[in-house]
Amino acid sequence: MAKVECEIEEIQVEFNGRMIPGVMATCLHCDHAAEAGGRSDASVRRCLLKLRETCPEGEENYYVEEE
Repeated sequence: MAKVECEIEEIQVEFNGRMIPGVMATCLHCDHAAEAGGRSDASVRRCLLKLRETCPEGEENYYVEEE
């Protein structure tokens, strides 16, 4: 398992047919991205976990916010 940095951006995401504030995490290794509603630290952690669960390369990396 490798530690991989991700870029975190504030975006608008669709939720129940409407747009709400959200975040997107993009893997700096392969550019795969995941989104979550909300802009809290918990939302960022949810994005990072989604990246691990949906990695297109099948890796189980430990994703962190870039420093």
